Amino acid sequence: MARDRKFSTEELFELTQNLLLEHGYEGFTFSILAEHLNVSRGTLYKYYENREELITEFMLYEMGQFLADVKEIQSIEGFEQKFDFLLSLMFKNPKLHKLIEIGQHVRADVNEKVQENIAQLEKLHVQMYHSMEGFIKSGRQEGILKPELPDSLILGFIFQSVAIPNHFGIPHEKWVAAIKEIIATGMLRNI
Repeated sequence: MARDRKFSTEELFELTQNLLLEHGYEGFTFSILAEHLNVSRGTLYKYYENREELITEFMLYEMGQFLADVKEIQSIEGFEQKFDFLLSLMFKNPKLHKLIEIGQHVRADVNEKVQENIAQLEKLHVQMYHSMEGFIKSGRQEGILKPELPDSLILGFIFQSVAIPNHFGIPHEKWVAAIKEIIATGMLRNI
């Protein structure tokens, strides 16, 4: 039996991410996680009632990190520089698409803590959109964004672009540049 030892939240969440990406939602278990941490499963149950609690806590942690990073956009001058910063930040983790997909499989009906975590994630998503109001305002003031397009549609389109799967393995930099091009100018030639 593995002996109990201490591990940091960062270590736990990094390993959780790696194992979720390797095994997927269905294949991710406390047994696998405990083995990689060199602890007993019982040690994990001291902190989390089930894997859904752990996964939603991990997602809250990641969202908190992203929100802390995205606040930097307020110190950047010019819409185009803000836009570049935002896309770079969103695509910093090329496996984000798969993590988002995994997160959609988490059952909210497991227990009250998971429901609370999912509700908190929803609040953080709304907070993220509100934190981007300055970004949109900058684009409107500079005359870059079309005034008839709703703010939420622009932000939704940008944020959902990270969920587009790269099935053909296009190199990451080229993939991000192509997404930026489609967001900024569309996909049609001047017709």
